[in-house]
Amino acid sequence: MRPVECPRSHVRCVFRLQLNPPTPSLHPGRARIIVSSASSPARTRLLLTVGVGIGSASLLTGCAGSFFSPAYGEDEVGSRAQEQQVQTEPYLDPSAEGYPTAPAQLLPESAGYGIWNVPVAELPSPTWAQATSEATGIPVRALSAYAGAAIRVAETRPECGIGWNTLAGIGAVESKHGTYGGSQVLDSGQVEPPIIGVPLDGSAGFLAIPDTDGGALDGDTEWDRAVGPMQFIPETWAKHGQDANFDGVADPHHIDDAVQTAAAYLCERGGDLTTDEGWNSAISAYNLPAEYAREVAAYAELYAP
Repeated sequence: MRPVECPRSHVRCVFRLQLNPPTPSLHPGRARIIVSSASSPARTRLLLTVGVGIGSASLLTGCAGSFFSPAYGEDEVGSRAQEQQVQTEPYLDPSAEGYPTAPAQLLPESAGYGIWNVPVAELPSPTWAQATSEATGIPVRALSAYAGAAIRVAETRPECGIGWNTLAGIGAVESKHGTYGGSQVLDSGQVEPPIIGVPLDGSAGFLAIPDTDGGALDGDTEWDRAVGPMQFIPETWAKHGQDANFDGVADPHHIDDAVQTAAAYLCERGGDLTTDEGWNSAISAYNLPAEYAREVAAYAELYAP
């Protein structure tokens, strides 16, 4: 199938897919956030790359990759120099204004299996997944990936505390849960057609990232492109991608692999995501601007019961 590609004229497309998020009705006493629809400026896109299964536990440097946006003046697309900077400088000043209160981190009901050698999507209770999908509007297959990754990380990194709703918030902002541009998440977890960003060829304010994967993930043998429902750069996926369904392949176009990789990275960067500082540090490592954190938090709150 032909991959979904963001139009070059779309300024925000490579940094994150353009969506029109709703303005959630937030729970009193929690995050005070209003999500604006569609016309925010381009931003630095810090695309993950983790080695924690996403929870796996071997994240090396910080963000897996990112794109450059003159609106924010930050860049790092797998460049060695920026990776060194990421290691020595915090992603977030904890006192910085504009970052949200950490949303409540929710754990799903478990199906009761052990976490090892069980595909991540089979870890949550099917009854819980169906009911929660109907309540939130999140496709049940994508929801199973978010929930399963949260269950697995709760066992492998209990100090992290990441909730399925934070992962769902990122999935909503990045690719509308794998449905951007008419794509869909199949029962197998594969996203078809694949969601692929524009060429990172140095034009229109984008950093130039020559091809690193021979076109294997993004279909482009000249330039790299962000790929999959969680939008990874091929080079960083090659270093940190996780196999969450135990099929022997770490695939950024598979919702389980992409979400588990994201979960591990967030835990690695944020530590305790039940705290404001930890949650915002994790999200800003994924994508630096406070506006992005507010959007993710708004969705995470929206999905909370």
